[in-house]
Amino acid sequence: MQAVSMQEGQIRQPRESQFTGCLIGQCLGDALGAVVEGYPPDMCRTYVDQILKTPSVGEPRREGYPVGQYTDDSQLARELLRSYVACRRFDPPDYARRIAAIFEKDEIVGRGFATDEAARRLRHGVPWEEAGARPPSAGNGSAMRAAPVGLIFFDDPAMMVQAAHDQGRITHQDRRCSAGAVAVAGAVALAVREERFELESFVLQLANWTHPFDPVLAEALGQMPRWVPSSPEEAVAEISRVGVTGGYTGGWEGISPFVTSSVLWSLFSFLKTPDDYWEAICTAIAVGGDVDTTAAMTGAISGARVGLEGIPSPLARRVNDNGTWKYDDLVDLARQCYQIRMGK
Repeated sequence: MQAVSMQEGQIRQPRESQFTGCLIGQCLGDALGAVVEGYPPDMCRTYVDQILKTPSVGEPRREGYPVGQYTDDSQLARELLRSYVACRRFDPPDYARRIAAIFEKDEIVGRGFATDEAARRLRHGVPWEEAGARPPSAGNGSAMRAAPVGLIFFDDPAMMVQAAHDQGRITHQDRRCSAGAVAVAGAVALAVREERFELESFVLQLANWTHPFDPVLAEALGQMPRWVPSSPEEAVAEISRVGVTGGYTGGWEGISPFVTSSVLWSLFSFLKTPDDYWEAICTAIAVGGDVDTTAAMTGAISGARVGLEGIPSPLARRVNDNGTWKYDDLVDLARQCYQIRMGK
């Protein structure tokens, strides 16, 4: 396999719609997956085939919430972008304060246990570098919110890797969690900057970035060219077991919240149809399990590649956070990020 070139002259300047597409793509994937979060594979497949893949999708919603409600995955990604816009740089202490504040206000939808506990420690004065859950806690909370890092540092791999690691260890100190965050951020960075898409180069670059944190994830990324041509049913049987040593499936069917398998599944879903946002989201959801998170990560990567124009507009315009932070607000936030990042 040939590595993706890292020369600055070969990096394409991203379009504004790729920044907005990344955030809206994450929020929509999250909202659609949240409807069947934790459901078994057969129910998720039925949801995909009989609702999402019908000519009239309708208004799928999570019980007790409005249509288009996204969860903690996207709430925390949004807060990372808000921190960047406010500070005009990536600032871990500021982001940590925002994580603590949104949990303290009880505004989180579907909070993860490890992130909740880390937020509590932050509120009690524990420094951000020390607040994260200790190993072997290795949920996907660090990876699910890492996509904005790929936007901010799309042309600076060293800073991208460091920032993905730093934002992740605010809540998760296990290096597998950092590896997952690096993989998601790196996928977004490659999606916005690479004109031509080459599967083997893409996954090799991600493997190079993640290997210092988790050789198991890096090695599994090398298997992606073998997995992608196979059916999702065949691929999930292998991907769901990667790195699992006990205690992480927790009774989940399909893809569990364990960081390694959920990140791999999100990447598989994107790589299966890299230029088709809707099909990628359906792939992420259909296998069951922690599908709000897998669809959120898949949606962020896919949205970064296809841009806002590649995301179904009628449904995308329904995304919201309990009636706040709707489509227009999110698009404006991503645009501000783009303008700051590109010096406009």
